[in-house]
This record gives sequence, structure tokens and C-alpha cells, in this order.
Amino acid sequence: MTIKLTVVDQSPVQLGTGGPEIAPQLSAQLAQTCDQLGYHRYWLAEHHNSNSFAGPCPEVLISHIASITKNIRVGSGGVMLANHNPYKVAEQFRMLETLFPGRIDLGIGRAPGGDGIASQALAYPYKPTHGERYAEQTQLMSSFLRDGFPEGHAFNDLKVMPSDEPCPELWMLGTSGGSAAFAGQMGFSMSLGLFISPDDQTIAIMDEYKNAYQQSGHDGTPHTMITISALCAPTREEALFLAAPQAYWKVMAFRHGVRNPWLSPEEALNKLKQLPVSDQSYYESLINSVTLGSPEECANQLEQVSEYWKTDEVGLVTVTHDFESRKRSFELLAKAL
Repeated sequence: MTIKLTVVDQSPVQLGTGGPEIAPQLSAQLAQTCDQLGYHRYWLAEHHNSNSFAGPCPEVLISHIASITKNIRVGSGGVMLANHNPYKVAEQFRMLETLFPGRIDLGIGRAPGGDGIASQALAYPYKPTHGERYAEQTQLMSSFLRDGFPEGHAFNDLKVMPSDEPCPELWMLGTSGGSAAFAGQMGFSMSLGLFISPDDQTIAIMDEYKNAYQQSGHDGTPHTMITISALCAPTREEALFLAAPQAYWKVMAFRHGVRNPWLSPEEALNKLKQLPVSDQSYYESLINSVTLGSPEECANQLEQVSEYWKTDEVGLVTVTHDFESRKRSFELLAKAL
């Protein structure tokens, strides 16, 4: 099976790069490299009120990156719909598809992409939603883009300029099976984010999505992707070393609610020794969930995971403490496959 690779870029604020203002520029630089390497898609994430990730508005980065690349599809991984007006999202991505025809993906997600105060600020002067209106927002956004309102609907005559035709490729993002059936019912493609919660996820999620897609009578075939954490280096030992900062960051963020800037591998490993045994065990479980190692090892792991999940598309989330090791990881993976 030929595997199509996608970059899911969180625009991390990396050490030695000069600060958060450099992170979007590095995203653009990495996108150009991945375009030349033959990657299939380049997706931008949405995070708010973060000192670790500098990508709050994927639609802006999508426009810039699509303008400086040639072949790679560019999209959102994803737009967190709770923070946005569906009509405005439809306008933004119809404009993007008009400017870059056949190259734009619109991936949406249920999560807020930030903490409570960020959600309040984004919703002001109204109250934030917490996913309870996600289905309604998704249906509205889809109808705006697909011109799908029935006769007599209040929005039936509403125009989504610049024309009524271009529609980006529509994706629904999920980290468990919660959105699988809904994605199928909507006729969206589905991306399962195993990089966030890899445990206890099974192929039954994909089967549920595909069954819902087919039972809803949509044209074409259901389309899936899995997104995993991956880190490739010349040797497994170096890959394990480079993986330390992200794994340590997740331990502190997910178990203690502390989201500090990235550390160097040396600092992360030293601080890890000071943590309780339970935290160290969690760290090991995080490392074990990463597709990690030499090019040959990573290629074998990618083939296995692609075969298990019955998909020929794999998204890669790669965060290291510095830009050069991160870029090299994508270069090595592209050559290995």
C-alpha cells in the first residue's frame, strides 16, 4: 500500500528560534520543504492562550502557505468550530478554495483549542459553547458551502461569496469514536487523532464511520486518515532523546495542568528523574505511543498502522525542541517511504 503523508503542524514555539513570532515563519518554511518532498497535505492547528503553540488562526496561515507552495494540499487540522461563526468559516474557506482551487481542506473539530478564559474571550460578548451546538454549527457550515438549504429556509437566499461553486474538501476531526457516525452522516472525510488519545482505540471506529457514510447515501466512497505522533532520526537512540521534551511536556500538561515552554532534551530528561514513579510510567507510555526510531523502523511502523486502520493516509504530528531536528524527521520519513 502506498501511504500518503500529511503534516499536522501545531506551530510550536521552539528553542533557539527567536521567540513566538518566528514560529509561523518556520511553519511556512517547513511547508515549502514538505511540498518539495512530496507530502500530500499540510494542515495547520488552532490553539489559543498558549505559550507553546503559536497558531491561533489556521485560516491565515493556510492562505500564506498555499501561496508559497505548488502541489501540496493545505488545510485546517482543524478549525475549532465552537469558536467560530459557521457562515464566516464558509466565507473564509470558499475564498481560499477560489484562490487555490483544488488544494484546500477544511477540517473542523469539537474541542475549544484553548482554556476557559480563551473560550470566554473568543465568544464575547456572548457565552462560550462547549460542544453542545457542534452538530448544529456543522450542519449550517456544510449547507452554506454546499448550497444545501431547503426551499423556505431562512438562509436559503444567503450568498457565500465570491461564488456559489468552490467547496473545499470537508473533514471532521476526532480523537475517539464520538464523531465517527456524525462524520459519516454528514458525508465528510474523517481524521482520527491518535496522537492525543492512542489507547483503547480500535478499527471499529472506522467501521462505524464508513457504515454511517454508506447508509446516508452519499456519493463517492468514505475517506479516512489517522494522525499519529512520529519522530524519525538516524538512530533509535537519537529519536528517543529528541522525543523527551514533548513527552515531558505532556506529562506536566495532562497530569498537572502545567503548560510551560519547551525544554531541551537534556533538561526534560533531568526533570523527569525528579518526578514520581507514576509520572515516569506515564512518560514511558507516551514514548511507546510514538512512531519513533530510524527511517527503516518508522517506515515499518507506518506500514503496520496503515494496514491496521485500513487507510492509505497518515497524518504526522512531530514536535522537537529545535526546528532542524523536526525538519530532518520529515525529510527522513519522506525518503524512507
